[in-house]
Amino acid sequence: MDTNNPNISVVVPLYNEEESLPELEAWIERVMTENHFTYEIIFVDDGSNDRSWEVIRSLREKNPAVRAIRFQRNYGKSAGLYCGFEAAQGDVVITMDADLQDSPDEIPELYRMITEEGYDLVSGWKKRRYDPIGKTLPSKFFNATARLASGIKLHDFNCGLKAYRKKVVKSIEVYGEMHRFIPVLAKNAGFKKIGEKVVHHRARKYGVSKFGWERMIKGYLDLITVMFMTRFGKSPMYFFGGLGTLMFLIGGATAIYLIIEKLYKQAHLLPIRAVTDQPLFFIAVGAAIIGVQLFLAGFIGELIGRNSSDRNRYLIDDKF
Repeated sequence: MDTNNPNISVVVPLYNEEESLPELEAWIERVMTENHFTYEIIFVDDGSNDRSWEVIRSLREKNPAVRAIRFQRNYGKSAGLYCGFEAAQGDVVITMDADLQDSPDEIPELYRMITEEGYDLVSGWKKRRYDPIGKTLPSKFFNATARLASGIKLHDFNCGLKAYRKKVVKSIEVYGEMHRFIPVLAKNAGFKKIGEKVVHHRARKYGVSKFGWERMIKGYLDLITVMFMTRFGKSPMYFFGGLGTLMFLIGGATAIYLIIEKLYKQAHLLPIRAVTDQPLFFIAVGAAIIGVQLFLAGFIGELIGRNSSDRNRYLIDDKF
């Protein structure tokens, strides 16, 4: 088996999945053998405190295609995918969860969609799910928001089962909780052909779900971060300067209105109220101050960006 340049790299981030690992590895091996793929399985142990690492070591002794990375502590799924992507050598990279809810039987078709249909990324869609409603309902709302914000027509952004062209995983940086938005990161990196495949979802066989509401909140915050960095990461002045200018103009226009109103009343001998006694005066001053602060924030952002080490990092598709 050629492990230096295999057809497929299967990246499996995991945390406390000792019971499911032997079954998952045997399942992947069977699928690869039946379809005559050369492959590698990269297990990324995210600081498990059970026997997951010992199980992975024993799997490696039986199967040389098994590779593994172990974190000193728990860093999260994005960190696992980042390191797995760095280590992957296959022409096509498949990601899946270690809990046996993703079926390795989907791999051949995912591989075909990448290699024959020319997709850059194919995301799984668990159309029929076996998760509790406390997980599926927030997930549907989250995916609808992500579709609207990103313009990518996927039903399940957070599905762990995905296939990527090798160039995609080598061109994106996954951190924080950004694993939920890998299709968005790929699109922003210039990979436009993103597809979807309905995949079979299995009920969890071992252990308990790590899903929680705090992950949902982090997901929304990361969505805002992704969309902001996409549009204004290279030129923050466009956002902060534009908003600051708008606020300054609102404050200035309000102040001019108050001055004109006072002069008009003086000219017509009407009762005059002191400018500083009017709420609009403080709104105008506040808007002007906020406008200046936003403009300065954009200016500082530009200075930081100018000194960034990757300010001139561009993804080149081809070169002669």
